Amino acid sequence: MRFTFRQIEYFIAAAESGSIKLASERINISQPSISTAISHLESELGAQLFLRRHAQGLSLTPVGRQLLAEAKLLLDQANRLYQTASEASETVRGTLALGCLVTLAPMILPEVSQSFAARYPGAQVLPEVADQEALLNRLASAELDVALGYDLMVPDEFEFEPLAELPPYAIVAQGHPLAARTATTLEELSRYGLILLDLPLSRDYFLGLFAREGLAPRIAARIPHSDVIRTMAANDFGYAIANVRPRSTRAMDGRIVSLLRIEGNPQPMQIGLLRVARRQPTRLVSTFCDHCRTLISDGNVPGMEAPLSAPS
Repeated sequence: MRFTFRQIEYFIAAAESGSIKLASERINISQPSISTAISHLESELGAQLFLRRHAQGLSLTPVGRQLLAEAKLLLDQANRLYQTASEASETVRGTLALGCLVTLAPMILPEVSQSFAARYPGAQVLPEVADQEALLNRLASAELDVALGYDLMVPDEFEFEPLAELPPYAIVAQGHPLAARTATTLEELSRYGLILLDLPLSRDYFLGLFAREGLAPRIAARIPHSDVIRTMAANDFGYAIANVRPRSTRAMDGRIVSLLRIEGNPQPMQIGLLRVARRQPTRLVSTFCDHCRTLISDGNVPGMEAPLSAPS
C-alpha cells in the first residue's frame, strides 16, 4: 500500500469542498500539496477520482464517490486506534469532531477549543460551525462527536445538557426612539421593523416570543447572518433580537448599538452540550464535556458579557 492517511485526508477535504482552493482553506494545507496527493492516489489506484472543470471546480467521478465513502470509513477506523489506546492507558488523546451553533461560535468556540487543546496536548479539536438543524444531522451521522448548541426542538434521540441560560435582548441604533431606554417590551418592539435571524429553528424561537404574547412582529428583513443583522440594526434599518451578547457594542462597520433588556421574562435560550442519546461517549468526549461544564455557566460564558439584568 503506497499511499498515506494524510493523502486520504486531503482527498476527503477536496471531495467535500468541491475545489482545491476551498479544501486548502479548510484544512490549512497548500493547494499544491493537495493536488499532488490526489494525483498520487489516482496513479496508485489506477482510477480517475475527479472531473476537473476550470470554472466549476471539482466533481467526483462514480469511482470517486465510492472511494469517498470507503476513505471516510478508513479514517474513522484509524481514529479508533487512538481512542482504544486512550481508553486503555487512561490518557486523553485523539481527534474530537466538535460542532458549534453558528451564532455562538464567534464568542465561545475559540476559547473552548483552544483551552481544551492546551490542557490536553494529545487531543486535536476539529471545529465545525453550522445551524442547529445541520448540527443535529451531523451528530446523527457520526460526523460530529459532540456539539455546543441551544435547546431548540431537540428530538428524543439526542441528549441535551444545559450549561447556561441566555435571555433575549433587543438591539437598536443609537438614534432609535428606544435607544435612551434600558428596557422595553415586545409590544413596544412590535411597532417597529424586526430584522429576523432567518435560520432553521432560530426563526421559530424569535417569532414564538411574540406569538406567546399574542403579537405579530413587523418583519423588515430576513437575514441568516447575525453580524449583518447587527450592522443593519446599528444603521437603524430596524431592530434585532439576540441571545448571545458580544463584549463589544460595536457593529462590523464600527457603529455603536444600544442594548435593551426585554421585560416580561421572555423565554431564554439554553446553551448546552448536544450528543446522540444512548451512544457511549469515549474518554475524549467525556473529558471535553467535563471541560465545558467548568468553563460555561450562567455567570460566565466565554467571549460574552453577562446578560442584561433588571434593576434591584
